[in-house]
Amino acid sequence: MSAAKVFVARLANTAVFDPGGDRVGKFRDVIVTYRSEGAPSVNGILVEPQGFRRGMFVPMRHVLAIGSSQLIVDWDEVDDRPFEQRGEEVRVFTDILDHSGTLREKQQVRGTIEDLSIEEDDAGDWSVGQLYVRLPRTTKTLFGKAPTRYIEWEQIELDLNPEVDTPATQFLTAHSEMEPSDLADALLELPVSRRLEVVEEMEDERLADVLEEMHENDQLVIIEHFDQERAADVLDQMQPDDAADLIGRLDEAKSHALLELMEPEEAEDVRMLLEFEPNTAGGLMTTDPIIVSADTSVAEALVLIRRGEIAPALATAVFVTASPYEPPTGRYLGLVHFQRLLRYPPHERVGTILDKRVEPVHTSSPDIDVVRALARYDLVVLPVVDDDDCLVGVITVDDVLDHILPDDWRAKAAADDRSEPGTFTAAIDLPPLTQSVATGDSASQSGAQQNRGGVHG
Repeated sequence: MSAAKVFVARLANTAVFDPGGDRVGKFRDVIVTYRSEGAPSVNGILVEPQGFRRGMFVPMRHVLAIGSSQLIVDWDEVDDRPFEQRGEEVRVFTDILDHSGTLREKQQVRGTIEDLSIEEDDAGDWSVGQLYVRLPRTTKTLFGKAPTRYIEWEQIELDLNPEVDTPATQFLTAHSEMEPSDLADALLELPVSRRLEVVEEMEDERLADVLEEMHENDQLVIIEHFDQERAADVLDQMQPDDAADLIGRLDEAKSHALLELMEPEEAEDVRMLLEFEPNTAGGLMTTDPIIVSADTSVAEALVLIRRGEIAPALATAVFVTASPYEPPTGRYLGLVHFQRLLRYPPHERVGTILDKRVEPVHTSSPDIDVVRALARYDLVVLPVVDDDDCLVGVITVDDVLDHILPDDWRAKAAADDRSEPGTFTAAIDLPPLTQSVATGDSASQSGAQQNRGGVHG
């Protein structure tokens, strides 16, 4: 080992390499086991492999080196099955850091564990060493940080079943670089009580991105946990179609209250989406496309596409309309794909390079027509217009996938993650909607999901 003692909070998101220097993943957690006497023993570390959602367990005997900026593991010896936490195992970032306890001294001082070290003994065994503990303030001043102290494991009695909420600082730090879909999976692995503690400390925008990757039943648990003001703030940050799907699952009184608390522009979009049937183009669309006038230059259009808050699917095209330029717009004129913009000089007007081959769909068009149009023309995004030929929204390919995937697709994907390499334990059975695309039979619309917009994942 390159280090016989290391504080684990500093390892959050550290790159993990094999002995040959190839990067194999990121460090996520330390797995320990409590003992009847003495500090917990360290079983190994949890590594998130590149390209996989689930972490893999690496026993400490296969951890070859721990440095300040990298870990080296004998990757060829690691069991490639996804990690499943057993009853006696404890995750440091999830179950120990940020938790409080009482110091075993006369004053009965309370402290919060912000970090801990793991140490290797002469026999090569690893265990928890010192704890870095934040203590209560000793003065009434609001300036400066509260005092801290290094203590041994035996000097504190942890609250294993705390009556008050436990901060989630270290958990969020360890998962700060995760994609929203992966963080959604990590949150759903936590007990509900701990999950709610974590989401309370997440920023609204980050939480909104994560909620969009969850099934609506899981979304409801979180949204209904918040007070109405916080819930409305989070809904403001969600894509309008996702917010509409979620609000549509609430009772009428709660829906009305949340819409009143949301930003007026966001609430207006959601109200419009709630008017459409779930299995129609209007029920699938989002109201946040990039809309420009015909006089907009290619350079100006590319600036709009480059904005970081634009979803990748929505950044594949700009939509050209007459005034006004917010849905519902003036008359729809056409669209220009991103690749086409790159072929023309910056001063060219987008109105002169419209792609008019892509026909918009009407808000009342059935979902089967939407799927056919996207598949037939290899589209990523499809415009939606109303009776007056005004643009009211667009449908992206991920909107359609959310709509047609079955409720249990996440569970089946997780089952495949747990299977042996090269085998598949569960297939995703698509509903009759997609079968009708292949057979040309549009009569199977009855198999579409009843909830507006389908399942989000």
